[in-house]
Amino acid sequence: MKRVIDILLRGVMTGFAIGIGGAVYLSCDNKYMGAFLFGTGLFVILSFGFNLFTGKVGYAVENKPSYIIDLILIWLGNLIGTAAMGGMLLCTRIAPAISEKAAQICDVKFNDDLLSIFILAIFCGMLMFIAADGYKKIENPVGKMLAVFLPVMAFILSGYEHCVANMFYFTIAKVWSANTLLYLFVMTMGNAVGGMFIPFVRKAFIQPEAG
Repeated sequence: MKRVIDILLRGVMTGFAIGIGGAVYLSCDNKYMGAFLFGTGLFVILSFGFNLFTGKVGYAVENKPSYIIDLILIWLGNLIGTAAMGGMLLCTRIAPAISEKAAQICDVKFNDDLLSIFILAIFCGMLMFIAADGYKKIENPVGKMLAVFLPVMAFILSGYEHCVANMFYFTIAKVWSANTLLYLFVMTMGNAVGGMFIPFVRKAFIQPEAG
């Protein structure tokens, strides 16, 4: 039970961190600066050892099937954290401005078809695995920072779908519904496929480099 609580709480803290990144992105008039500053959330998550679904799902390839339970707990924690962060921000003076921008973002998503959403989520999942694994394995400090911020900027500026970031946007825009849950499920599945793609190919087909 202690382990379950730890996994869940690390997921909740991740939700708050993504909310920090999402809020600053929604507050920026310059989309490039906003995309860069959104990376603050991922930097906090990786630096403090929090649990981000899109950063963890890729490791399902090398873990036992029971790891799926961990991923579910992480996803739920991310949802709780983003919803709590969004709910609190809706009680502040910045709410009208960021809520309006979030609503515009959500309109674009809900006017898209599910296949498009799924494919865009796959590419986001790939970038998030690159960020998480790059931060974990790259020793050079500059390389670590690039591994965090560049994939985030790439997925935001490309319009790819990140299920956890969208949890925050859905809350700020106040658009939760059965249809929202359907779109979120498709986004989550796409992120999972994308997150596992590189580690699967690496494990199944790529030979380790000779020492």
